[in-house]
Amino acid sequence: MQPTQRSNVNRVVEAALELADRSWKLAATDGQRPNPTVSKVAVANLWERLEELERRLADLKRRWGLPSHCQVVLIYEAGQDAFWIARALQDKGVRVLVVDAASVQVTRHARRAKTDRLDALKLLGELRAWLRGDRRELRVLSIPTEEAEARRLLSRERGLLQKEIGQHRDRMVKLLRTQGCKAEMDNHFAERLMAGEVRRADGRPIPEELWTRLLHECERLDLARRQFAAVEKTLLHELPPEAQRCIAMLSRLRGVGWVGAMRLVLELLWRDFANRRQVGSCVGLVPQPYDSGDSHVDQGISKQGNRRVRALLIEMAWSWLKYQPGSDLAEWFARRTRGQNKRGRRIAIVAVARRLVIALWRYLREGLLPAGAQLKV
Repeated sequence: MQPTQRSNVNRVVEAALELADRSWKLAATDGQRPNPTVSKVAVANLWERLEELERRLADLKRRWGLPSHCQVVLIYEAGQDAFWIARALQDKGVRVLVVDAASVQVTRHARRAKTDRLDALKLLGELRAWLRGDRRELRVLSIPTEEAEARRLLSRERGLLQKEIGQHRDRMVKLLRTQGCKAEMDNHFAERLMAGEVRRADGRPIPEELWTRLLHECERLDLARRQFAAVEKTLLHELPPEAQRCIAMLSRLRGVGWVGAMRLVLELLWRDFANRRQVGSCVGLVPQPYDSGDSHVDQGISKQGNRRVRALLIEMAWSWLKYQPGSDLAEWFARRTRGQNKRGRRIAIVAVARRLVIALWRYLREGLLPAGAQLKV
């Protein structure tokens, strides 16, 4: 019994979970068997399905002669279920790795077999390689807290409502153009429409069907405007003091508004980064070279990570060049793009965005003002 007890000390249950709508596929091993155990968890209720998963893991420990406190490491791909499974399992003592699905290696065959069972076994193999120290390919995501995820939804809702308002206004403008009518889309457009002041180019009233469609669009636009005003009124006050402090610091810089600062803090800068390379890699603004033999190709940036942050940083980079012309970053861009065409400037702005987010991260972390930057009066 003594040798067996010593051998169980460092044993770990390695598990992979392939998520689907109606069922989950679990693949697990303790590293001592030639073939992993694969089972299907098909309970309709999601929380009961999670409890059934915990029972399956406990049964595997008993079957393999492992103690109940044996460490379980589980991996699954990020998707529609987001991080609630990871947080629930972590509360039970399970170590969970949520990985980017695009980082999981697949075969290059044109036709390859793909089932939930094979996907679970593939994930399990990736996990075992990651635990052995091969961490070059698999991209493990940071699991946010429930509060951080909820605050991130607030900023995204504001952006969604803002986009929806623009879509309603643009749709009404295009509908009126079909009748040769050009009207100003201000806050009193609905009143003019109800009063019959919106007419065709020749002065005739617009068709009744179009009038009804425009009225419905006005009602949706009014609802989106009211929701947008309510979200914007309470958004900053619902954030924790630390997030408000970071937003206030960023907003002091010329060229950085409170909306961009809020989105940057809630989407990216809530994480703890060890160095500047992690910051650039997280937003996907790092180069991806392709060198093979005599072939040397620049594939551009990796485009991994949060696409919302990446688009935001490009906008902030252009704004930084406009409002911080005396900064070192703006002067570097001017030297780099001297004599370049528009395409060269668009390429160089990506480098500006990467350097800018690193400078802003250092500004929040160490209080170092970006070189040459000015504060608002």
